Amino acid sequence: MKWQEVSQVKKIVAINGSPKGKASNTDVMVSAFLKGAQAAGAETVNIFLAEKDIKHCRGCLACWLITPGQCVIKDAMGEILALCEGADIFVLATPLYFDNISGMLKDFMDRMIVKGDPHFEKVSNGECRHLKNVDTPSAKLVMIANCGFSERSHFQVISHWVNRAALNMKTEVLGEFYAAQGSLLSINTDELRPIIADYLKSLENAGRAIASGQRVSEETKRLLEQNFIPDEVYIQKANRYFDNVLNSKQIKNNEGF
Repeated sequence: MKWQEVSQVKKIVAINGSPKGKASNTDVMVSAFLKGAQAAGAETVNIFLAEKDIKHCRGCLACWLITPGQCVIKDAMGEILALCEGADIFVLATPLYFDNISGMLKDFMDRMIVKGDPHFEKVSNGECRHLKNVDTPSAKLVMIANCGFSERSHFQVISHWVNRAALNMKTEVLGEFYAAQGSLLSINTDELRPIIADYLKSLENAGRAIASGQRVSEETKRLLEQNFIPDEVYIQKANRYFDNVLNSKQIKNNEGF
């Protein structure tokens, strides 16, 4: 995880890109983070893209060249942008899909082009970028993601993506929170309940710290980077679950003949 500092935060908007919406492990993480932010006094908005009709960007550039600042597509994007007004921080949240962000979150980010300026400039790293729209303050970014694998290395593409997004948006990433073995976040067993509760408490503490303009403590970072259970145990349990589901399905199919 990479960490930056920010002043006291007034408003945080979370964009949940999981197709499972409120029933997602992504929301388990986001809710904990926002709970901590709320305790620090921040206003929070939790947007579920699964509940919104957001179409693909057409790449027509009308929002830049014909109707500046206005997209020609009439869908829920306008409603979402209104909810995002005044945000100090965007929490971009997603499950890991094929080593990347979800299609829903990608569609949302593509449509954010409406907030940009078409003109080019060279930035400090020597790359060409579009100018920042002076009428649109840049919210800081927080990245939240989870995956079903045991290794944190699977988040490399997402980490690279969000930092590149920050470059394009002329802003910075305040924190990246990645949960390997994310499928365990919503498993309610005696064995896992205290482990998950401790993890979510640490995520809550991170939300409180960031919303207060403070650095996340080294201890909190350490706790958030630990796996819930040993890899070999996780893999064994996951494979057993898949086998049970597949065997049950096979039995039901056979009963149909």
